[in-house]
Amino acid sequence: MALLRWTIAALLVSLAFASVVYVRDIHRAYERIAGRSKVIASPYGDIEFMEGGTGTPVLVIHGSGGGFDQGELIAKAVLGDGFHWVAPSRFGYLRSTFHEGATFDEQAHAYARLLDHLGIGKVAVVALSHGGPSALLFAVLYPERVASLTLLSCGVASSAEADQASANRKGSALTAIFRYDPLYWGVSTLMRRPLMNLMGASDEVVSTLSAEQRDLIDEVIGDMNPVAPRSAGVTFDNRAAMPNDRIAAIKAPTLIFHAIDDSLQLYRNAEFAAATIPGARLKPYSRGGHLLIAVQQDEIRRETRRFILANSER
Repeated sequence: MALLRWTIAALLVSLAFASVVYVRDIHRAYERIAGRSKVIASPYGDIEFMEGGTGTPVLVIHGSGGGFDQGELIAKAVLGDGFHWVAPSRFGYLRSTFHEGATFDEQAHAYARLLDHLGIGKVAVVALSHGGPSALLFAVLYPERVASLTLLSCGVASSAEADQASANRKGSALTAIFRYDPLYWGVSTLMRRPLMNLMGASDEVVSTLSAEQRDLIDEVIGDMNPVAPRSAGVTFDNRAAMPNDRIAAIKAPTLIFHAIDDSLQLYRNAEFAAATIPGARLKPYSRGGHLLIAVQQDEIRRETRRFILANSER
């Protein structure tokens, strides 16, 4: 009986400690995103964005679970100095409006409206993961405004094959986790490796990460807090129609980075994009999963900078 009482007491103390840590961490997360972005009104609702740097203009489009803050992280990790980057929050993320029935086409039109507001005519476009569909459609709908297109582990086309069903189940699980701040905080804090598996990285990839790679991934995962103001966007990503064959109309030079072992955005997305977009170039990697941006950061950064600059001078 005494052992039971001590066990209950220990559990209550642990729960109280976890609650204190959660309140502290989530307060910091909301503080981190407060007051750092701007919002403009548009026919597509409010568009939140952040911009930074000077030089060649680049539109940076975040993936699922992101926002302007993830766009900033992508810009720092992949672009570095010498670029004027613009990072919008997509529909349903943070302070950008979501409305029922929204499409990736409308999101592409919202990018054009944002660039008009900023007085930017033509940009390089860099997209991560589920930022891919709207980036591809922006290149389809506004060919005169896209100097180049870089796809980082991007979703492109729908599929009915069996392994896609497995990837879809992972996407659905992530959508559920992203609904509530306490749930995502708990999973990302106490179950980091299973969460990384859900995000498309195998145990083999996770176990071989360097300290620097782990730091970048920890920043990506940690900065998804708070998730509640992003949940509508995550749900939108998993329901909106993919570009599919429409990408054949893209005229912009296109560079595609993708890992063959990516189990969230499957490698066939990259193969389809490379075979369908005229002149597209595919850089495949045997390992890296959906964490490729961290696993191959140095090479991706070097190749992306070279590609953007070469095509901005044309």
